[in-house]
Amino acid sequence: MIFADLTFLYLFLPLNLLLYFAVPRNGWRNTVLTAFSLVFYAWGEPIWIILLIFSATIDYFHGLGIAKYPGTKIPKLMVISSLVLNLGLLGVFKYADFFIGTFNSLTGLSLPMMGVTLPIGISFYTFQTISYTIDVYRGKIPAQRSYSKFLMYVSMYPQLVAGPIVRYQSVMPEIENRKTNFEHFSAGVTRFCMGLLKKVYIANHAGKLASVYLDRDLSKLSTPAAWFGLLMYTIQIYYDFSGYSDMAIGLGRIFGFNFPENFNYPYTSRSISEFWRRWHISLGSFFRDYVYIPLGGNRHHLIRNLMITWFLTGMWHGASWNFILWGLFYGVLILFERLFLGKTLCRIPVLNRIYTLFCVVLGWALFYFTDMSRLGSFVKVLFGGGAAIDPMLTVTLSNNLFWLIAAVLFCAPLAPAFWSWLLGVTHSDRGIEAVGWAQTLINVFILLVCTALLVGQSYNPFLYFRF
Repeated sequence: MIFADLTFLYLFLPLNLLLYFAVPRNGWRNTVLTAFSLVFYAWGEPIWIILLIFSATIDYFHGLGIAKYPGTKIPKLMVISSLVLNLGLLGVFKYADFFIGTFNSLTGLSLPMMGVTLPIGISFYTFQTISYTIDVYRGKIPAQRSYSKFLMYVSMYPQLVAGPIVRYQSVMPEIENRKTNFEHFSAGVTRFCMGLLKKVYIANHAGKLASVYLDRDLSKLSTPAAWFGLLMYTIQIYYDFSGYSDMAIGLGRIFGFNFPENFNYPYTSRSISEFWRRWHISLGSFFRDYVYIPLGGNRHHLIRNLMITWFLTGMWHGASWNFILWGLFYGVLILFERLFLGKTLCRIPVLNRIYTLFCVVLGWALFYFTDMSRLGSFVKVLFGGGAAIDPMLTVTLSNNLFWLIAAVLFCAPLAPAFWSWLLGVTHSDRGIEAVGWAQTLINVFILLVCTALLVGQSYNPFLYFRF
């Protein structure tokens, strides 16, 4: 099940909200949320609910073991055990066939593939439980004594299958005691509706356009069409993933949780380093705090630390060489900025944005094509290997002009600026009330538009399910 789905919007979510707010506060609401989370996760592949519960259980006991034996060798052994078990499970389910295939190609052998299906969201909840165990070991948080509360933290469906990666530290107070008022509920609904619009109206349409150009016979692809297809994928992946994050954050707000921001208008960045402070923020901060800094950060072996971190970042996204290449591509760019390019970028206020966006768009080509030979052919077309004119592209641009303008403009923070301006203009209590009514009407309109689009279209992928 996904959020941009009529079953979720008109059956699952209303039933969840009805039962959640009907029961007394305290533990009953936790029970309702946990039960619906497990149903949500098991909707498509019930078997993998066992893996989720197993992962939560082993780290619940790891946390208790660390807390019970401070000052001994046991806490360190518990952390090692957690890493081995969690990364071992991730390795088997996500990377086993990749390693076997690579080994076969290098040795000429033909070891059989495991053919294991990737459990949805395993990369996200694995990192959450790892961060919990390490933070308990570091003394940043106390171990959670209640298994039911810890299971709720791991399984909460708003952020379970595609993030943001929520650390226990950020939601610990709300797990123990949270309150939801009308203001929080309204803000959560608005955030959810904006994310739904991003996904259904912009990301899905951009994805259809991208596939038309990126999945065709590359020998017949013109250079302008290749760039257009890549730009459509650039739009799709941002609105798809940030839209899902907005919906997750909005749902969390409705239930009384403050999930961390995951995107901050990354396409407006002035450097690659800034881009990664704005793109998939929860993942970047995870690798910074649990990989890069423990390796030595900027103090010792900068090049080694950056390359390891970005190798792992690329590999986290998928078991394919193109993802590793994509990660190392960013590692090299950030290394150049650290060593000498960063100061230059600060002095060229327009060109720095052009440089950043060019590198990011080019990087999405590495991300899109898992077939390396096809990737090479596409890059040749990008840089002049195709025809210079494409009549079909002209028709596509004219038919989608207003949609394209809206998609590009809303990569910048226009919506928050509009609401801030409106609140500033209507600063009286009555004015704020009017803004609230306007916001409600806009939310209803967005929901109706998205419903109509979901009824009328069959193309509704979610890119980050495969990660």
